[in-house]
Amino acid sequence: MKIAVAKGDGIGPEIMSAVLKIFDANKVPLEYEMVDMGKWVFDKGFSNGMTPEAQQTIERLGILFKGPMETPKGKGVKSVNVTARKTWNTYANKRVFQTLHGVDTVFSKAGIPIDITVVRENIEDTYGGIEHMLTHDVALSRRFITRPGSMQVIRYAFEMARQKKARRITCGHKANIMKITDGLFLECFYEVAKEYPDLKADDIIVDDLCMKLVTRPDTFDVVVLTNLQGDIVSDLCAGLVGGLGFAPSANIGDHICIFEAVHGTAPDIAGKNIANPTALLLSGFAMLRHLGLTENAAVIENALLYTLEQGIHTGDFGDKSKPSLNTTQFAEAIISNFGKKPELNAKELLANKPGTPTPLKLERNTMLESKEIENEKIIGVDMFIESNEQPDVIAKKCQRHGGVKFNLINISNRGTQVWPTGSVYTNLVNQYNVRFESIDNYPLNQQDIIGLYVSLSGDFKIASIELLNMWGDKKSYSSAAGQ
Repeated sequence: MKIAVAKGDGIGPEIMSAVLKIFDANKVPLEYEMVDMGKWVFDKGFSNGMTPEAQQTIERLGILFKGPMETPKGKGVKSVNVTARKTWNTYANKRVFQTLHGVDTVFSKAGIPIDITVVRENIEDTYGGIEHMLTHDVALSRRFITRPGSMQVIRYAFEMARQKKARRITCGHKANIMKITDGLFLECFYEVAKEYPDLKADDIIVDDLCMKLVTRPDTFDVVVLTNLQGDIVSDLCAGLVGGLGFAPSANIGDHICIFEAVHGTAPDIAGKNIANPTALLLSGFAMLRHLGLTENAAVIENALLYTLEQGIHTGDFGDKSKPSLNTTQFAEAIISNFGKKPELNAKELLANKPGTPTPLKLERNTMLESKEIENEKIIGVDMFIESNEQPDVIAKKCQRHGGVKFNLINISNRGTQVWPTGSVYTNLVNQYNVRFESIDNYPLNQQDIIGLYVSLSGDFKIASIELLNMWGDKKSYSSAAGQ
């Protein structure tokens, strides 16, 4: 069985070498095809951080095992890590956070065990990176949450929770504020939950989740979140078990999967052979189990856990009264402990059932689309205009353009209504949202919207527009604060 391997930048080559040495010592039945990715590839002019040959190899083999990678700063290029996840639609980022005996934390000292699996949506949200300056003072980021994308990651989370015999699955969200975007994600969560009546499914507002994670982390089991919130929460959970040096990461897609260390490249210690390879090794266990190499994974993980229990450590953690090992020595210590079992959390030795990671060869892009149940109609438009005038002046100008089809409903600034009612104490910026709705909710077409745009552009620079849609009798757009 062959997989693609990218060693990474900084400490990447050192920790990857250590992990592959451990795999080879255990006779893991894998072959490695090295691929070129990372900062030096950016520097050669490849804007996505990988060579075309690397992309072809990964798409042919279906599995990428990668070290940490650096994205050059100030060159306008996207993160190679994010690009890889999005390019190959690895929609579920799974990170398992467990108490490791020998890695002291506040919770381990208090005898509170942690075993939390965070499943983060990996493709959408603000990670689309779609941003614009609407005026010289106002920046806009578009946040996409889709029904098919949400269903993919949530269904994966439920299936994984059932397989691991989880006691609880929780949706973290901010639907109290982002009622449409996070509201859609939460709606999908409970829709899928109906198919898994054996699992206790609940939800929690993400700020409350963060507070409870640092006070009672043992009450959580599987947590599924949108991309940005999941990114923050997963790093918080890493802090609960000792830091990113003990945080594995698996990026799961239908055709291609990526297993990686999510910590940084640590250029200050690169080349010194003192880096901690544990996070990459833990990610490797997830990869081995994904490939059906469950016995190899269990033997090596038991050896790692036994090694940690013995107080053996690299310089970044552990009992400072005991000498630390370098990267190579730490790997050799794990190898010497093959066949031994830890006192706590020993892994069951299940026979290997290897499959093949080779993906299906796709001829075209997959279109994700759910069935539209109710009829759609356009009933208005939000026009985002640039102006430094007062709200009542803007309103008088806008009302001249409504004609026989549009009513000016309200004007807001930074999401707060400033007309027809508002407060003089509301600070303004030079970008307003003027909302027009059709008279009596009469269905409009795009030509009507274009006509209003052309008319209104005689008075204002229009920076952006959004249609106001309805499906059935449900308005599918937000209200301004104070509206």
